Amino acid sequence: MIIGVPKEIKNNEFRVGMTPGGVREFIAHGHTVLVEKAAGEGSSFTDDEYVAAGGTLIDAAAEIFAKADMIVKVKEPQPAEIEMLRPGQILYTYLHLAPDYEQTVGLVKSGAVCIAYETVELPNRSLPLLAPMSEVAGRMAAQVGATYLQKPFGGRGVLMGGVPGVLPANVVVLGAGVVGINAAYIACGMGAHVSVLDVNLDRLRYIDELWGNRMRTVYSSKHNIEEAVYSADLVIGAVLLPGAKTPWLITKDMLPNMKRGAVVVDVSVDQGGCIETTHATTHADPTFFVDGVLHYGVANMPGAVPNTSTNALVNATLRYGIAIADKGWKKAVAEDAALARGVNVLDGKVTYKSVADAHGMEYSPLESLLA
Repeated sequence: MIIGVPKEIKNNEFRVGMTPGGVREFIAHGHTVLVEKAAGEGSSFTDDEYVAAGGTLIDAAAEIFAKADMIVKVKEPQPAEIEMLRPGQILYTYLHLAPDYEQTVGLVKSGAVCIAYETVELPNRSLPLLAPMSEVAGRMAAQVGATYLQKPFGGRGVLMGGVPGVLPANVVVLGAGVVGINAAYIACGMGAHVSVLDVNLDRLRYIDELWGNRMRTVYSSKHNIEEAVYSADLVIGAVLLPGAKTPWLITKDMLPNMKRGAVVVDVSVDQGGCIETTHATTHADPTFFVDGVLHYGVANMPGAVPNTSTNALVNATLRYGIAIADKGWKKAVAEDAALARGVNVLDGKVTYKSVADAHGMEYSPLESLLA
């Protein structure tokens, strides 16, 4: 199979779909890997490293899209990239289609086989290809929040850990999944007063077993959310419904009751956000105010630490990518139910129910199309 690795073109996206080590693995399995020149520079991988691993450098993305059987990326394809997809071509990347009608329509029209990292799901409901970026984004959320709490960045001027005689920042984490646990871990390590809210009592028990009274666990009811958010200096949105649009836990009518200069970091923004007033921003223009509350909504947070992020991502995506290349996508998904959950669009049909429901589109079960 011919594998194509184009350079990412989303605003301030420095990650790349494959490391030189990943290229070497595909080559060892008898495949050809085409890498766009300078694709890895943002992640500190040189063209020479890709060549040494057996990759073939290509001048332009258009040639890669024209020749490759499978495109391996990091972020969702931009409009110019969607135009280059062709029927039957495999797209293997993050998609986050539920809040993105235009991308969904574009991929349906392309006729491509679109496999989303974020919906590959194991029997225990864990998301192995989303987890590494959730770990990065969660840890970054606490760092970003600490930065924007500083007055020159628009925040309340609160130090996360406080000092002797002065209380630390009050940090509220909405969601106790991978993002939430990692955000809480870093915020707690910085000395903040941390509360984690979730509806899953088993996750709250897990946090209690890990940190005991160093961290508060609170059941996520409307009353408890309001009580926690109104007293917070920093709120980290870490809610995820796999493949579906995130529900709003903080509504716009709650903002006037929050502290002026409080910061919200909505890591859920690429699935629509768990804060009603959030919208996706970029690393070039990351924040905005609503009712005196500073919102940070960068949809590709891990792109700011691309070397770490790319290595972590490829560690997870490589084995599934190799399976697709070795067996062909049909056999690979037939033999692996987790990978089958990743197929969101196929032959012009939406094959992931939450995406179809989000856009009022017809849902076509993958099994019916394969049959």
